Amino acid sequence: MAQKTSEKGLAGAGAPVVTDPGRVRNVVLVGHAGSGKTTLAEALLAATGTIPRAGGVTDGTTVTDHDPAAIRQQRSVALACAPLMHDGVKINLLDTPGYADFVGELRAGLRAADAALFVVSAVDGVDDSTVALWEECAAVGMPRAVAITRLDHPRADYEQALGDCQDAFGDNVLPVFQPMLADDGHGVAGLLGLVTLRVLDYSGGYPPVAREAEREHLNPIADDRNTLIEGIIAESEDETLMDRYIGGELISTDALIPDLEKAVARGNFYPVVPVCSHTGVGLDALLELMASGFPSPLEHDLPVVTGVDGSPRSPIVCDPDGPLVAEVVRTTIDRHVGRVSLVRVFSGTLRPDQTLHVSGHGMSDRGHPDHDADERVAHVYSPLGAQLREIPQAIAGDICAITKSGSAETGDTLSGKDNPLLMAPWTMPEPLLPIAVVAKTRSDEDALAKNLGRLVAGDPTLRLERNPETHQLVLWTMGESHADVVLDRLRSGGVELDTEPVKVSLRETFGTGAKGHGRHVKQSGGHGQYAVCDLEVEPLPRGEGFVFVDKVVGGAVPHNYIPSVEKGVRAQLEKGLAAGYPVVDLKVTLYDGKAHSVDSSDAAFQTAGALALRAAAESGQITLLEPVDEVVVRVPEAYVGAVMSDLSGRRGRPLGSESGGEGEPSLVRAEVPAAELVRYVVELRAITSGTGTFTRRYARHEPMPPHLAETVRKEHTTAR
Repeated sequence: MAQKTSEKGLAGAGAPVVTDPGRVRNVVLVGHAGSGKTTLAEALLAATGTIPRAGGVTDGTTVTDHDPAAIRQQRSVALACAPLMHDGVKINLLDTPGYADFVGELRAGLRAADAALFVVSAVDGVDDSTVALWEECAAVGMPRAVAITRLDHPRADYEQALGDCQDAFGDNVLPVFQPMLADDGHGVAGLLGLVTLRVLDYSGGYPPVAREAEREHLNPIADDRNTLIEGIIAESEDETLMDRYIGGELISTDALIPDLEKAVARGNFYPVVPVCSHTGVGLDALLELMASGFPSPLEHDLPVVTGVDGSPRSPIVCDPDGPLVAEVVRTTIDRHVGRVSLVRVFSGTLRPDQTLHVSGHGMSDRGHPDHDADERVAHVYSPLGAQLREIPQAIAGDICAITKSGSAETGDTLSGKDNPLLMAPWTMPEPLLPIAVVAKTRSDEDALAKNLGRLVAGDPTLRLERNPETHQLVLWTMGESHADVVLDRLRSGGVELDTEPVKVSLRETFGTGAKGHGRHVKQSGGHGQYAVCDLEVEPLPRGEGFVFVDKVVGGAVPHNYIPSVEKGVRAQLEKGLAAGYPVVDLKVTLYDGKAHSVDSSDAAFQTAGALALRAAAESGQITLLEPVDEVVVRVPEAYVGAVMSDLSGRRGRPLGSESGGEGEPSLVRAEVPAAELVRYVVELRAITSGTGTFTRRYARHEPMPPHLAETVRKEHTTAR
């Protein structure tokens, strides 16, 4: 059963409340699809008593996969928050989707978090997209740890997965526990702490029984333990520790653990913990790592703030008594509650019955016009997936939810009414897969527009545009999975819609010069319409636009009607001549014509001008021009050849490639017709195992190949 958001009867229902930012940990779970992030979050919630028992992804009963689309598709499609308490520390788990299409949700999770837990499957290991994400976290110095999951799977290979992590992430990725097999040799029954030399025995279930390691356990782990201790000591502030260790001194656990925790919090050391969500193996060790090793919000650099007008402001600090600065990291529309905003508080304290300033700037290109408004917050909630539990306040460093805001969108800043501030929105990837949607009936059009507005407000990776030339309503999405979710949400909102092939904005021009004669002579009700004009057309160089020249002599066309001819020509240029697309780069010369002293009129000469241009088109050669984009593809060096070959197959002209530095992707540049890029984001991922990304920008229009142009003409003729 899908969980429904509820605001009633939840006050005091176990919602964790903290008053000290030092007792908060914001941890984002990241990893490829199927690595076990949602299942791990569920197990941690059950292990801490936050929920009575763990739900299942396939059953649609997990806390963080509460989105109806996630339940139907049995995979995470949105960011979700699930707080729990461990040893007096509130840990806000931020579960993120693993599919590349939902990278916007992932970026929101990274913005709200202070540390990242990379979840790696012992069955599948590390993929290229996870490596790219690790490097992204490294670029901003985010502390990281690794949980190797699914140890109970028949094909699980912990040692192989660990080796993959070390190869991909670096030498400072080291295990702090060694898994111990069950007596029958199948599955993991315990963990051996490499620092503490204590065994955690899960053979009787969770929680484990702890005991000192026996001598027989020590020799097999000696090398791993020495490597770990050397790694910890290398990050220690005690410069004598390494000399003492090399000199043979036995370094105590009490001396090592504080150094280990400091190295993790600073992002210099990355511990690995083996975990089995279903049996509970490693859950307590992972909780202890997050509570003691990951940094609190007090240790995390905060985003820069400015005035709403962009004027500089003093840096903010994580202080509950400071000025209020919070950010909406996710917006959803719940059919029972309305708009729900997931909020990370960076400074100050967010309280019920408080009037906030809501400010959103810098996202107008995504369909989010700049906006500022003052709004009153009635309640503050602690979210547990879809469930909202009312709390008295949310302090700096914490994550909460507010409801029923009239204007708050994802990426907006919430601040005090008397001191409005603005945080720059985080970097969002460009949506590159267009989907053209059409309401099935006229009655569905209003519902479609309303639901689209809601979706765009909550999803900055979604862009909506109405193409004035093709007259299509186009949703720009991140990929097929993202598009499926968007369409699913629209249809579940009661909108009947279809999709159709996306059209690109073509242009028309004359390939050769031509002449045209336009004659508009009508008699109706005693009033006539009379206008005749003769035009000569010449193609201009690309980008020159439209030029109209008057070479009429002897007053054949009265001077006051010459602008009418030009107006008629311009109107016909906008309508097109061969396939219904605007005509460009053309010189039109009016050189002769006829008028009637009584029956000529402005409207008659407009019509004659359009007729003359159409006549010229029949005798001249109309060329269709297609848009060409400059494309820059970022891809690992190993895929450069495949990418260049594929671009050539798309009628592209490679402009060259640039090798990246160590650990950096290579760049491939090319010019490619826009029609060949409609599904390129999907196909590029297939070619590059999900590692390739690209950007595009319009370069110019160029002649379309004759066989393709003929197809467009036939389609236009059939449509008429």
